[in-house]
Amino acid sequence: MNQSVRLTHSVRRRLLHEDVAEHLRTMITEETLAEGSRVDEVELCALLDISRTPLREALKVLQSEGLISIEPHKGARVTAMSEADLGELFDVLSGLERLAAELAAQRASDEELEAFRALNDEMETQYRARDPRAYFALNLQVHQRVIDLSGNRQLKRVHSLLSGRTRRGRYSSTLSDAHWDESVQEHNALVQALLARDGKQAGRILFDHVIKTGDTILDMMQHQKIAQA
Repeated sequence: MNQSVRLTHSVRRRLLHEDVAEHLRTMITEETLAEGSRVDEVELCALLDISRTPLREALKVLQSEGLISIEPHKGARVTAMSEADLGELFDVLSGLERLAAELAAQRASDEELEAFRALNDEMETQYRARDPRAYFALNLQVHQRVIDLSGNRQLKRVHSLLSGRTRRGRYSSTLSDAHWDESVQEHNALVQALLARDGKQAGRILFDHVIKTGDTILDMMQHQKIAQA
């Protein structure tokens, strides 16, 4: 096999397991794969029409993100997240995203901030259409864009290690109309603060927004426990 063929094969294989990982993230986020449930590799391979190799590579990626736990001779399970774990994660993420917003206000170009405004407008369009799946996908992009605009590689690295663990909770909070409505207003305020180059205000808005999201998720978990009691 010549080098170009080997390279093409390698790229295709890499892209396949990344696609599988993203598909599994969505299934976990929307609880098609429920918290604490065992991952049935045979069933998933049939569902996704793939072999076990890309699936297992994808599961290792999700394990590194804290979404999957893999035990020798027992297989993989969707990681269960306690209220204490979530509370601690949101404490850290709120601080990271506040810093990212402060840095983005200083470092992002005018063109980048206008593109950020356009992305937020697109997200708001999905909110008005009441499409939680499309809204949530854009919401993830909005938060990630703030991290990227900070221009801080270490902040981006730490954030990526933690943020995936909150995806399921963040999606469920979108299903709360009161939180959803408030969230859109907060995102719009963030855009205005960034465009005004007011880093402190942008940081405060995003810090409060992330903390409120965490509180909403914890409140929903409490209500769920009461309902199940």
